[in-house]
Amino acid sequence: MTTENTNTPSRRRVLSGLAALPLVSIGSSRARSAEFVLKYATGQDPTHPVNLRAAEAIARIREATGGRVEINLFPANQLGSDTDLISQARSGGIEILNISSSVLATLVPSCGMLNTGFAFPDYDHVWKAMDGAFGDHVRAQIVKSGLFVTDKIWNNGFRQVSSSTRKITSPDSIKGFKIRVPVAPMLTSLFQSLGASPTPINFNEVYSALQTKIVEGQENALPLIYTTKLYEVQNSISMTDHVWDGFWVVGNRRSFAGLPANLRDIVVKEIDRSAIEQRQDVVKLSNTLRADLQTKGITFVDVDRAAFRDTLGKSGFYKSWQAKFGDELWNKLQDVVGPL
Repeated sequence: MTTENTNTPSRRRVLSGLAALPLVSIGSSRARSAEFVLKYATGQDPTHPVNLRAAEAIARIREATGGRVEINLFPANQLGSDTDLISQARSGGIEILNISSSVLATLVPSCGMLNTGFAFPDYDHVWKAMDGAFGDHVRAQIVKSGLFVTDKIWNNGFRQVSSSTRKITSPDSIKGFKIRVPVAPMLTSLFQSLGASPTPINFNEVYSALQTKIVEGQENALPLIYTTKLYEVQNSISMTDHVWDGFWVVGNRRSFAGLPANLRDIVVKEIDRSAIEQRQDVVKLSNTLRADLQTKGITFVDVDRAAFRDTLGKSGFYKSWQAKFGDELWNKLQDVVGPL
């Protein structure tokens, strides 16, 4: 487990919301007087570490630029669904977007490789890959798509499977399971290969889809399950750690190019600083939320990850995706995690 930063917030601070740090200041005199006013969109609840740390970065940027740059933060898909936000970032409707790699893969296919099933055994391997040659390669592909991207990926966490109808204990028990997945080819393929019935649904529609039984379950990291109260419509969580996912902070290229170089450097520096801090927030929360979720009626199931990985291998999942991504990128990942 990485220990790159110890400046992590307390659980109370992370989960109590952001009352002291207003997320949106549209129309404020401060925003009107700023030379550059930017919109920063996320899909996560205001209480998620993504937004806590983004708000801190925004405050530092305002101070470091002497008020020349004002950034307004819009959490919880206020400005549209995840896929809508990608389109807005490309067109300039928003200037900055925090988006999961699994969803960004719809525009930049190589982003989906982060979600290769059961590839990362722990966070040490995650950060070695993402801060090394593999991450550099993926960032280069994001730039080629026409977006600006910061240097450090944020932590979405290891994803777990939740359910309202059955406990997922083994590859056999997931067969036919109606599970919501992001609009993400890799995750759809993963669950199809395991014999489940995945349904791609944008995250802003997940709660209602679970509540109305359109799907039986979903898969996300514990902090996201907690902050969006998905435990209200689920009763068990299987600790599959089936993929690790990260959040890229991307931007409209023209908007970033329009910032003077010194201001652009400040924006990137402070967002990257918050990325490093947020990585540890999610690790900390993931290590403590299990007990909290149990008090809310969630039953936890520890599974044999090797059995799921073996099932994927036998299905041809790894060979198929290696052929799609190509040996160069596939080998960069295997250099860190070993043969897949």
